[in-house]
Order: sequence, then C-alpha cells, then structure tokens
Amino acid sequence: MITAKVSLTQALKSQRQFIAETGSGHHIVLDDAAGATGAKPIELVAVALAGCTAFDVITMLRQKHHQKVTAYEVHVEADQAERPPQVFTVIRLRHVLTGFGLDKTAIEQAIQLSEEKYCSVGAMLKEKAALKTVYEIHEEPSSWLQSMSNPERVSA
Repeated sequence: MITAKVSLTQALKSQRQFIAETGSGHHIVLDDAAGATGAKPIELVAVALAGCTAFDVITMLRQKHHQKVTAYEVHVEADQAERPPQVFTVIRLRHVLTGFGLDKTAIEQAIQLSEEKYCSVGAMLKEKAALKTVYEIHEEPSSWLQSMSNPERVSA
C-alpha cells in the first residue's frame, strides 16, 4: 500500500504551501506558482513518470543487458488540457544516455518494456494522454573511465 500525508504549513496565512510526507518518511514542499517555494502537484506527476521509467530502464540496461551507462537523464514535457481538470493530453519523454558502446536495441527494448509493462505511473497516464518517446545515445568522451570499466585493459 502507498501512503502519504499532505499538511498545510501556515494555516492562518493566505499562502497555499503544503508539506507532503511519504509513507517512507520523505518530505516534499508543494506550492503554487504564486508562492514559488516548491513544486506544483502536477509537476510532481511529470517527475513521477520520468522517475518511474528511468528506474525501469537503467535497471534493465545494467542487469539484463550489461550496458556501461555513465550518465542518464529523462526529460519530460507535458501539454495540459485548457479547461479543468487540465489533465495531461500529450507527454513527451526524451531519454538521454551516455556510455561505452551502448546497444541501441537494448535501449529500445528497455524503454518499450518500461512503457508497456513495468512503469505504473505511465500506465495510469497513458489512459488520458498520448505518450511520445525518443532517445539519444552519446558515446562517453572520457577514455580514462573506459579503462576503469574494463580492468583487464589496464596495464601496469
């Protein structure tokens, strides 16, 4: 079971700032654009999607495909409906991976499995929004890292 609690921080003031506490004991500041002290709740939905798919993809790339990923980012942009409840209508995800000899097929498979099978946040959102995903692969420019990731190549 997932649990959370959201509490108003300053009950006697006009601000709408809240502190969220997750069931695992972590805290997040929530606010609106006017207060600008924390994330808007809808932004956290976008972050949750990016985080969910990022965990899936990096896990599959490391454990199943043994890819040498040295950096990984998931960028998300979402368009909202003009009228309330202003749900996401289109969500664009861009996976940016850096590493040594990364396998395009492995990356495509990991992203596809995340979107179709594993990411619970994406499964909920794709009921209302079109998901559009792209990825970029960058070769790691630091040759000294490659020698560290392949110790048999290091000579004394």
